[in-house]
Amino acid sequence: MTERKPPGVSYGTWVDRQIAAAESRGDFEDLPGAGKPLPPPTGRDAATDWAIRRAREGDLDVSAFLPPSLALPREIQDLPGKLAKVHSERKVREIVEDLNDRIRKAHAMPQDGPVLRARPLDVEETVASWRAGRGES
Repeated sequence: MTERKPPGVSYGTWVDRQIAAAESRGDFEDLPGAGKPLPPPTGRDAATDWAIRRAREGDLDVSAFLPPSLALPREIQDLPGKLAKVHSERKVREIVEDLNDRIRKAHAMPQDGPVLRARPLDVEETVASWRAGRGES
């Protein structure tokens, strides 16, 4: 049984602490089904069935199911196509800087799963590539 939530601590913070403590104890290691594909919908677990159905229908970004070490390289790979739809240099810079921030944060976190090999992108080089794709110099 877990301890009671201390007064003055938000539920989110308290729950995050409980999860972090369980992770450090190894409570989530070797769970049944780890590393296996999502099961077919059974009708008994509405949340899981919803996520599986949405992922299969293509309405859900399945990268949300991936660890950062797999999701971030995929996002880098898809970046040129995403930036091709952007019309302002300021927005391109915002997108690349946001991606770089998430890459840095992922490197600062304990690695879970495959090692994250992605490095932050050179913003100026990415902007120059975006301009070249638009026929600008």
